[in-house]
Amino acid sequence: MLKEIVLNTIKKYNLIEDGDKIVLGVSGGPDSLSMLNILNEIREEKIIKFDIFVAHINHGIRENAKIDEKFVLDFCKKLDIQCFVLNTNIKELSKKDKLGLEETGRKVRYEFFDKILNETNSNKVAIAHNSNDNVETIIMNIIRGSGLSGLKGIEAQNGKYIRPLIEAKREEIEKYCEEEKLNPRHDESNDENIYTRNKIRNIVIPYIKKELNPNIIDAVTRLSEIAKDDINYLDIQTKSAYNNMCLKENFIPQNVYNEEKEAKIILDLKKFNSEPKAIQKRVILYSINKLFGNTMGIERIHIEDIIKLCNNNIGNKYLTPNKKTKIVIKNKKIFIECVKQASVKP
Repeated sequence: MLKEIVLNTIKKYNLIEDGDKIVLGVSGGPDSLSMLNILNEIREEKIIKFDIFVAHINHGIRENAKIDEKFVLDFCKKLDIQCFVLNTNIKELSKKDKLGLEETGRKVRYEFFDKILNETNSNKVAIAHNSNDNVETIIMNIIRGSGLSGLKGIEAQNGKYIRPLIEAKREEIEKYCEEEKLNPRHDESNDENIYTRNKIRNIVIPYIKKELNPNIIDAVTRLSEIAKDDINYLDIQTKSAYNNMCLKENFIPQNVYNEEKEAKIILDLKKFNSEPKAIQKRVILYSINKLFGNTMGIERIHIEDIIKLCNNNIGNKYLTPNKKTKIVIKNKKIFIECVKQASVKP
């Protein structure tokens, strides 16, 4: 049953193709162990021809971490799959980098995945997020006041990262482990309700299941699918609006100063103001993302201020919503520039 779900997900999203080399993040828990076992079966049966490697991280936090490490190494040895192990100390790194444990763990995890990706000449990384993880993420986003994009949850594929278990429920994974006698490891930190995700997993969702909707996982998953369809449509409209109003694009490395070739995007102010607010917000974010590769530091209040500035249609005004971005209104145009390279003066 689980294997069929995984195969359907792979085919639906075209996650794995012949010739792929994939690094699997394996902790030894039910999700990652099931993913490893199923992908290995698919590979051995030559349903799809691809190679797999395993990456395991000993975070140096839990008492049983060494036992987990040996378990994963032994499991990989039995399957004749190469396993790479990273031993680290997340608590020390967290203090050093002044980041939370979760954020530090995530940073270390993805840096290690990239390292093994390069060492093995692989092109994809498989992560064992499941349908329940997706619902937990969406609920977390709602609680934090996320916009429509927060309802998308965890994507089946995001660049080189793929999630073959994303349409499988946790109960289905646990049942598979029992049937296949995988005897996965248990991370006791998942039982501690000190993290937001654990509180949602262990308190909020069980309460909703019992008191409000026993099919909450399916219900939120449907909401996510509906949101994705709407977002995809809005993305198409945003690109079309941007192309219609864009007057100029200049992209150069952000650490290179050049007075003649500033890193900037220039938009037609009148055309921008003619769009509905939903598109205006997305055009701003789309422009900043094109310029810098991300929208970090740009919050809802910044977007609202930029739209007000544009709608007021007053020349020689500007905003600096974060340390690197400058928005200037001049000559009936919107200039979106890198602060260090901005040459347009109000």
